[in-house]
Amino acid sequence: MYSMTNLTPRRTAILTFIRERIAEHGQPPSLAEISEAFGFASRSVARKHVLALTEAGFIEVNPHQARGIRLLGQPPRPELLEIPVLGRVAAGAPIGADADIHDRLMLDPAVFSKTPDYMLRVQGDSMIEDGILDGDLVGVRRNREALNGQIVVARLDGEVTIKRFERVGDQVRLLPRNPAYQPIVVRDDQDLAIEGVFCGLVRQG
Repeated sequence: MYSMTNLTPRRTAILTFIRERIAEHGQPPSLAEISEAFGFASRSVARKHVLALTEAGFIEVNPHQARGIRLLGQPPRPELLEIPVLGRVAAGAPIGADADIHDRLMLDPAVFSKTPDYMLRVQGDSMIEDGILDGDLVGVRRNREALNGQIVVARLDGEVTIKRFERVGDQVRLLPRNPAYQPIVVRDDQDLAIEGVFCGLVRQG
């Protein structure tokens, strides 16, 4: 195992970039992102530096993955959570849920109010006043019950959406946080299930 002092300044910077991207975004950069960050003319230049870091024993690379870089020489931080990313959830009109695991992210539990069971990617802007933007990954903790005012992931007639939960008597409403959208009033003939409660988000650059 080489020490950091055996690396050129450029390769030290690339290794630091890889570590920071994993820490901040839960996944390593692609060769294209390394090329863009360092102003390389092509991905082949980034690949040469990544190969040198591999030979030096700092990383390993799975050639069959676009983001196949893994850090070596340090045990996985046990405090990081490995959380599956399941499809997408609408912040707007409900859309069909896709329960396939799209990815797995290593994330700091401090990001979340409670430990999430899974992440969903938000589509739409109906929750912008709660700071939930289109493209965000929201952490969801499985829970079949919700309290008034909680942000929930709800399944309504088989489609999934993220909204604030409100119950008054027997009436349930799913409230957007954007004045351009109307509340969803759940009718008696509709099938409503609370999938879980929102417990934090990750915004990937």
